[in-house]
Amino acid sequence: MSQARVLNPQELRRVLDHVATRRHSARNRAMLLLTHYAGMRVAEVAALRINDVLNGDSTIKGEVRLMPDQTKGKHARTVYLNERMQKELAQYIKMLKIKDVTKPLFYTQKQAGFSANSLTQYFFYLYRNVGLAGCSSHSGRRSFLTGLANKGTAIHILKSLAGHRNISTTATYLYSSPDQLKAAVELI
Repeated sequence: MSQARVLNPQELRRVLDHVATRRHSARNRAMLLLTHYAGMRVAEVAALRINDVLNGDSTIKGEVRLMPDQTKGKHARTVYLNERMQKELAQYIKMLKIKDVTKPLFYTQKQAGFSANSLTQYFFYLYRNVGLAGCSSHSGRRSFLTGLANKGTAIHILKSLAGHRNISTTATYLYSSPDQLKAAVELI
């Protein structure tokens, strides 16, 4: 199985522009950006509850604590939300009509919470409709980690942000373009 494509900022903008033209754009934008801005797995996004991201005073948390049943490896982890992601979630939550904060954060058109599978399918068709071959539900997560690595973030930090148990797992997420490799040897 090949790895999901890493998106550059222009490609992410194309996806966001497409999302903006469709129904449920605030929801879909927030779900997409949780993968790109917070590096969350699709199953983690699907498992989110309103109270996972909302403080008691109705502000958005800067850190989301995922419980073992919400993660792939059944190990609790913390997801850090940057200010941009917090603003995205605040915009989305303003539109929610649900008052029970224990309910799922993201709902399908049938008013049920997304499953990991249904959200994976959504991302597959989203990227396909935008014309981005090789993209999948994992593209946001790979783009998040590769982007941070390209900005000089140490791999042990990336490992923690990804919720990986081993650095070798994190290393498989990172993409190096031929231009980056050429630039690296010029540093000698």
